[in-house]
Amino acid sequence: MFKKLNQLSESSGHMPRGVGVVSGVIALGLAILSLLGVLAFHFPAYLTTPELRKLYDVDVLRQILFWSLMNGGGIALFNIILDRARWLSGSAFFLITLAAMMGGHRVPVGDFADNTPYIGLDWLILDLLKSTVIFIFIEKLFPHRQQAVFRPEWQTDLTHFMVNHLAVGLVLLITNHALQGMFGWAVKDGIQGWIQGLPFWIALFLIILVADLVQYWTHRAYHEVPLLWRLHAVHHSVKSMDWLAGSRQHILELLATRVLVLAPVFILGFSKDVIDAYIIIVGFQAVFNHANVRVNLGPLKYLIVTPNFHHWHHSQDAEALDRNYAAHFAFLDHLFGTAVKSDKPWPSEYGVLGDYVPNGFWKQFRFPFVWRPEKAVEKQEE
Repeated sequence: MFKKLNQLSESSGHMPRGVGVVSGVIALGLAILSLLGVLAFHFPAYLTTPELRKLYDVDVLRQILFWSLMNGGGIALFNIILDRARWLSGSAFFLITLAAMMGGHRVPVGDFADNTPYIGLDWLILDLLKSTVIFIFIEKLFPHRQQAVFRPEWQTDLTHFMVNHLAVGLVLLITNHALQGMFGWAVKDGIQGWIQGLPFWIALFLIILVADLVQYWTHRAYHEVPLLWRLHAVHHSVKSMDWLAGSRQHILELLATRVLVLAPVFILGFSKDVIDAYIIIVGFQAVFNHANVRVNLGPLKYLIVTPNFHHWHHSQDAEALDRNYAAHFAFLDHLFGTAVKSDKPWPSEYGVLGDYVPNGFWKQFRFPFVWRPEKAVEKQEE
């Protein structure tokens, strides 16, 4: 069983149909997320994010956990009875049973301290569940390229996804302290009062514009400053674009970009409702723009960033190198002269030109510190 599970985790490509593998993978995914959810209920002070706890409806979360256990267990049991990939569904059923024995959706949650060190397990569970349900469906409904859900190197990107989400607590802690220390002196009540007095939709447009201006120049620096490119090359090394591709990001780049983008948001003093709306938009657009989807927004493509616009940024095509930096508003690249100009509707290939960034999470974590540029030149000349 363990050998087959290991082979499955190391494989890529389309899964065989009609033999219980697809449904077994769904059951196993629900089982793993359910078990993690039960652990989060048992240890909320250490496994959940304080900022998210304030937004939770615990009853809704219990219902989500209940139906995840029921669906995962039901699918697994159905496959076991029909003798379909028993090794896979058996593993899922074992984890479902373990989660149920640990209390399932009925785990009581009492009072606990808010100031404990923590990892964002809850953020990982919710975002992974949301992303797989929404974006895999969208990619299958409006695909740009026909590619498997488990495309090559998906394991590396899933590891990035998990590490970056689990580290969200540390990242937020460092970010908040850094912003308070570096920019606290710059806060002006008059500016903040004016910003908070703006109508919601104007304030939302302004926060996205301010953040994207910082994002544009920060992103451009990652491409044009060799030392920073060492970090950013990890993100560009992905060769298949989908909802998971944007997760490939060095943790140091994630931290630096978060501090730089949130600094003006903190200084200007946008209201909580505006910041919450901005975070939702950022979260969706960051995943959607990397997704394997073909959408046509007509003239709007010159105003906002679309998957087509950002796919060009990840291209190896000559006309696309160091272009399309904006994260939200495409007109910034047209304004600053860095928009891609091509007769082709979509790019041909993705990834770093020369393909010199290694695959694997730990190799990519070490890459900025051990990379020798002459090796990249040698590989391009081969």
